[in-house]
Amino acid sequence: MRVLVISDIHANYTALEAALIDGGEVDETWCLGDLVGYGPDPNEVVEKVRDIKNLTYLLGNHDVAVIGRMPLETFNGEARRSLLHHGKVLTASNKEFMRALPSNTTVRGEATLAHGSPRDPLWEYILNSLTARLNFEHFDTPWCFVGHSHIQCMFALDEEQDRVSLEKVKPDVPIILRRKLILNPGSVGQPRDRDPRAAYAIYDTTACTWTPRRVEYNIAEVQQRIRAAGLPEKHAIRIAEGW
Repeated sequence: MRVLVISDIHANYTALEAALIDGGEVDETWCLGDLVGYGPDPNEVVEKVRDIKNLTYLLGNHDVAVIGRMPLETFNGEARRSLLHHGKVLTASNKEFMRALPSNTTVRGEATLAHGSPRDPLWEYILNSLTARLNFEHFDTPWCFVGHSHIQCMFALDEEQDRVSLEKVKPDVPIILRRKLILNPGSVGQPRDRDPRAAYAIYDTTACTWTPRRVEYNIAEVQQRIRAAGLPEKHAIRIAEGW
């Protein structure tokens, strides 16, 4: 089975469309959270995701906030401004769709799925080997797929040596999956690893491979919509630089 794994779209419809086209034909799509926040296209993104067949979706922290299940005060000022705007413009139908989605970890075959981490699905960032080590004991499957950090990366646990390492990943270079791994497909709509291209991954359950992918999209067009909506200028600048 060929699975498209995406995360952190953040209301960037142009990036989402590019990733879906570049990913090609897939059997299933797994989305690890955050349809909204930061970007200019919350309704367009939610509606596009709603139309995806064989979809598994987990709510991210921005999603939970925009449907009223988390205080907006939890977010910094600029993120809060975007969420307030999204809360006003999202249609009732799109909010209802989001309210029906889970926010807890989900197991699909040999993979555990979480937005932030298996230990704290909504908020914890897995950014270093220490945090990764603390999370390996919180899932029983051979590997875990997470989003939230907006960084395309992989952490590996060597069970014999009891050592956790952050291993390099390269676009279009398949990774042969083995026990025990935490993998992040990166962010579709707002990468933060200094590569502004939309990030996602292809998971092949038959070959047991994970292939990180990147695809270019029209960033200037999205920046124009961010500014036209009166959203924070920071969110327009950062998508062009990948930070």
